[in-house]
Amino acid sequence: MQRVKVYRLSDDGKWDDQGTGHVTSDCLEGTNESGLIVVDEEDSEILLMHRICREDIYRKQEDTIISWRDPEYATELALSFQESAGCTFIWDQIRAVQRNFHPSPHNDETSNNRTELKQLPAVERSVLPSLMKVITESGITDQMRLIELVLEDQEFFRKLMDLFKISEDMEDNDSLHMIYKIVKGIFLLNSSQIFEKILGDDMLMDVIGSLEYDPDIQSAQHYRDFLNKHVVFKEAIPIRDSVVLSKIHQRQRILYLKDTILPKVLDEATASSLNSIIHSNNAIVVSMLKDDSAFIQELFAKYKSATTSVESKRDLVFFLHEFCSISKSLLVAQQDSLFRDLVNEGIFDVVTNALLSEDKSLVFKGTDILILFLNQDPNLLLNYVIHQEGNLLLELLVS
Repeated sequence: MQRVKVYRLSDDGKWDDQGTGHVTSDCLEGTNESGLIVVDEEDSEILLMHRICREDIYRKQEDTIISWRDPEYATELALSFQESAGCTFIWDQIRAVQRNFHPSPHNDETSNNRTELKQLPAVERSVLPSLMKVITESGITDQMRLIELVLEDQEFFRKLMDLFKISEDMEDNDSLHMIYKIVKGIFLLNSSQIFEKILGDDMLMDVIGSLEYDPDIQSAQHYRDFLNKHVVFKEAIPIRDSVVLSKIHQRQRILYLKDTILPKVLDEATASSLNSIIHSNNAIVVSMLKDDSAFIQELFAKYKSATTSVESKRDLVFFLHEFCSISKSLLVAQQDSLFRDLVNEGIFDVVTNALLSEDKSLVFKGTDILILFLNQDPNLLLNYVIHQEGNLLLELLVS
């Protein structure tokens, strides 16, 4: 039995501690299905009972965390292990269960659907109506088989996006409207493996482009133009890690996709899955940046430098605010460690200067940073105020 903390992602994007217990991988009572069971270490109550899925929903983060989006409860869960060996053991158990899955028996109706879905129509302009029909109708009747077929064709999405670009060049609105319906249907399949393909750097902007041609809207939208011209990425401090940069850009585009392009189309489960990807990206970005001590030190050194302009210092405060805000995607212990490091580097001195500013936006950002720290650990601010010479920050808060 492995000692773990159980966390659940709340609606506001913060990991809530559900308790500490011991986890085992075992057969769930009354079924022949394998699952994860966490028993509270104090009162032996069940903290978590999760049926291990055949779908690829599990993620192993660092050496001591396993997280996943639970399809039965539509929520993101995480286990934080006391020891890395325990995490590896349970991870291997999950993978072993997934390898042993066999096709479950189907009734006659489902079997007929599978017979019809031996393969997808070719991704060609002449058969777009057939492909659209299969995607939109089979996505309801035989979702798992459709996902399998889409993923089997390694070139499916590339061919579909190439066809989209050709149709756009030819101003072929009929084809563009069908491609829109195909892409929308693919999103509603709500497959993590499909999302991994279509939300990557090499394809995401083309996918967003295909969603500009909604047949229910008279004129084409201009999502790509907005993202390219009006969504400005400002680097308060150079980010040299290409993975971090990629995740930052992907996060912004998925947010735009979810909140602006498809809010009326997405069902609750698919919207939750996209939220899960956004939270995962946040966690990766913050985790990689917090582990880069040179980056953190360079950030504060630049802020303290007499040669840094007022505008650049303003950007640094805005960056620190966003950095602290998205750190909610980390587990509590990781966030505690990050906030302590930021205090040691002098973040409360930065906040004090922000509160002294005549720029109201800086005052608001500084105040928000304080609130984030108070929600995480009030003692960090208390200790700073007690030991700050002159108690300037306390005076500012009182006034």
